[in-house]
Amino acid sequence: MPYMCILECHDGSFYVGSTWDIDRRLWQHNAGEGAAYTKRRRPVRLVYLEECSHIADAYAREKQVQGWSRAKRIALIESRLSDLPILSVRSSKTRPDASPSEPE
Repeated sequence: MPYMCILECHDGSFYVGSTWDIDRRLWQHNAGEGAAYTKRRRPVRLVYLEECSHIADAYAREKQVQGWSRAKRIALIESRLSDLPILSVRSSKTRPDASPSEPE
């Protein structure tokens, strides 16, 4: 069964990946045989696992979650699914096309 997973690295950062065999992949990351990112941040631990129907779905989900903010990833890890939509909205202060508000 294919999976999308989130690993928490020793420095507190998150690594998002996809795999067919989560136990083997977790072992690889902790043995230094995983991604270069996790190699420098071992040990890692599994904090979220999502089962997918096809490996292409797991990979697509991986790419989606990789684009998320840290706050949104934490909400997913903590199963706060109702928080995900609000965490998707960018504030006007961070939008590059946002114009300054007019004085009243």
